Amino acid sequence: MIPRRNGIIISTASVSSKVGAAASHAYCCSKHAVLGLTKNAAVELGQFGIRVNCLSPYALATPLAKQVIGLDDEHLENLMHALGTLKGVTLQAEDVANAALYLASDEARYVSGHNLFIDGGFTIQNPSFCMFQYPEESS
Repeated sequence: MIPRRNGIIISTASVSSKVGAAASHAYCCSKHAVLGLTKNAAVELGQFGIRVNCLSPYALATPLAKQVIGLDDEHLENLMHALGTLKGVTLQAEDVANAALYLASDEARYVSGHNLFIDGGFTIQNPSFCMFQYPEESS
């Protein structure tokens, strides 16, 4: 890629590259590392016209996820949909593939060093706020 002065690198992290407690500390740490490598590579390789970006999907019914969580495809998708923010649609592998196609396309020709979340808004909320109860006002 360097001699051609052109290229596209797309890595895959996870929503765990942004939020803690979405998975184990080892998994979260590894996804932060993928994002750090993506950003650093984007800086180092940008001078050669090489774009480097990262995809960070929400939970998918992959073999690894099913093994770790202990659910089949349908039950895992239902659980992730219930915990997710965007309702009426369930994340599929095709959605992640479409995001990768965008980053690899000419439409993203000036996008580099970006972490694209395919998470239906999961990483923009703090779920603990949903559990917070305001104290009753005293008269």
